[in-house]
Amino acid sequence: MSTMTEPLLSAEHLGKRFANGVRAVDDVSLEIHPGETVGIVGESGCGKSTTARLILRLLDPDEGAVRFGGVDLATLRGGRLRAMRRRLQLVPQNPQTSFNPKLRIGDSIAFNMVVNGTKRGAARARALELLERVGIAPAHASKHPHELSGGQLQRAAIARALATEPELVVCDEAVSALDKSVQAQVLNLLAELQRDTGVAFLFISHDLAVVEHVADRVVVMYLGRVVEQGPAMDLWRAPAHPYTGALLSATPERMADRVVLAGDPPDPTDPPSGCWFRTRCPVAMEACAGDRPAAVAVAPGHEAACLRATPAGSARAGGSASPSPARA
Repeated sequence: MSTMTEPLLSAEHLGKRFANGVRAVDDVSLEIHPGETVGIVGESGCGKSTTARLILRLLDPDEGAVRFGGVDLATLRGGRLRAMRRRLQLVPQNPQTSFNPKLRIGDSIAFNMVVNGTKRGAARARALELLERVGIAPAHASKHPHELSGGQLQRAAIARALATEPELVVCDEAVSALDKSVQAQVLNLLAELQRDTGVAFLFISHDLAVVEHVADRVVVMYLGRVVEQGPAMDLWRAPAHPYTGALLSATPERMADRVVLAGDPPDPTDPPSGCWFRTRCPVAMEACAGDRPAAVAVAPGHEAACLRATPAGSARAGGSASPSPARA
C-alpha cells in the first residue's frame, strides 16, 4: 500500500437515484491511493456496482463528485475524457459478455490500445506480451472468447484492462463466477501485477473472504450508504458496525459464531427512519429510529456510522457495536 498522502481518486458525497425511486447510492465518500487495493463489500443490491460505475463515469452522479488525479471527471469531454479513460480501466464480473464474440482475444486486447492511439502492429505485439504475462499462451490470442475457459477469459479481461497501463483498475465481482482454485490463481495474479506495476485496484465483492485476501482498506455498504470503512486489519479484528460483524461472521473461519440477521433488507424505495439497518440489527436501540447516525472515527482512518460506535479516545458508553445475537 502506498504511503502517499494525496489520493489517486476521491469520491465525495456521491448520490444516485434511479427512475423507480431507488436511491442506489446515498452520500458515499471514499479515497483510493496509488498502489493500494480498496475493497467495497455488502449484500447484493447495496450499491457497490453503481458506485463503481459512477467512479468510472459510466454513470453521472446526481450529487457529489469524482476526482481522479485532482481532476473532476464531470468536467471532461471529448479527447480529455478519452485520455482519462486510459488511466481508469474495468475488469467486469462476466467477461463472456464484455468480449466481442466475433473478435479473437488478441484483437480485442489490441483494440483497447488502438482506440487510445497505439499503432496496430505495436498493439498486437503488446497484446501477446500481456497474455503471456497473465498466464495465457500466446497461441490463445487467435481464439475466440467461447473457446477459452472461464478462468482463461477472466485472465484475458485483466490483460485487456492493463493494456493502456492504467493507474486504477476497477474489479467488479471479477472472481465471483470462478471456482475456488481458479479464484486463488487470479487473486494471486492481481497481487503480483500490483507489485510489478504499482497499479491501484478498487475490488468490489459480496464475498468478504475474497476481499480479506486482497484489500488494504475496506468500505462496507448497506442500502446505498457507507456504514463503515477503514484499514482492512482493523475491520477484521474489531468491526465497529453490527452489519460488518454479521458479514464477517459468514466467512468460513468464523462460521462457528455466525450472526443471523433478521428478515430481509427493507424496501429501498421506502427505507426506515434513522439508521436504515436498524430493522435487522441485533443490537438496535430506540434512538436508532431518530436521526441518521453520523460516521464517527473509532481509530485512525477507521470510521463507522453507528450510535454504538465509540469515538477514538473516549470512554465506551452505550455498549459495543459488535453484535452478540442468537447464533445459527
